[in-house]
Amino acid sequence: MTAKMAYNSISRSALSRWSGTLGVCAIVAIIRPAHADPRAVVELFTSQGCSSCPPADKIIGELAKDPSVIALSMPIDYWDYLGWKDTLADARFSARQKAYSHARGDRDVYTPQAIINGSIHVIGSDRAGIEGAIDNTRKTTSAMSVPVTMSISGKQLNVSVAASKAPTVAHGEVWICSVSKAVPISIHRGENSGREITYHNVVRNLLKLGDWNGSSGSWSVPLENISREGVDAAAVYLQDGNREKPGPMLGAAFTSLH
Repeated sequence: MTAKMAYNSISRSALSRWSGTLGVCAIVAIIRPAHADPRAVVELFTSQGCSSCPPADKIIGELAKDPSVIALSMPIDYWDYLGWKDTLADARFSARQKAYSHARGDRDVYTPQAIINGSIHVIGSDRAGIEGAIDNTRKTTSAMSVPVTMSISGKQLNVSVAASKAPTVAHGEVWICSVSKAVPISIHRGENSGREITYHNVVRNLLKLGDWNGSSGSWSVPLENISREGVDAAAVYLQDGNREKPGPMLGAAFTSLH
């Protein structure tokens, strides 16, 4: 398979044209501030069972090295029936991808799909398309306009969100992600059988911290609620809309936990 899609209005012939060119288918006792004011959150919806996804997974690894980009892998589960059960997949990510589609008013749900700043979707293996979408979201929306910071103090992870500078940006939800920076997986069946692929900044859990009303706010969460085996980083994002209808990313931050 050179490409996969579900609940998608794009024809197989169009998808085939795409695939030819783009390849679709320890707790510390110090205070450590996260990098502030990134320009983008890039969410990649990917699958170990998709032969077109490895190029996109590689791009996420490259973007993860850029301190101005928060790149996240969100493995989906709807291809598990094809012969290989994705060992990192989470049904919540499949639901999130579909919620983005509903919010946009289309049926474009496929892998690899990258969502840029909660607003624009592009094929995840299209690096130029991702960069273009980052520029477009910054020019045309309020994306990434609210400073968000994280710090670790003792056994707490502290999140701060600044006040809005624009009257039209006055509500959102604050979520925190448990992240594994690099996860090598050996795949034994399915379309990627025999390959070992490293997945980067894999989201292992999502936790809502609270609602934001446009004023400055802060939240604290015990590190024990974030950490689990293999988790070595955290990402927090402020997003307009809600879980059922997610909107633009208004701000975000990323920090290592070790």
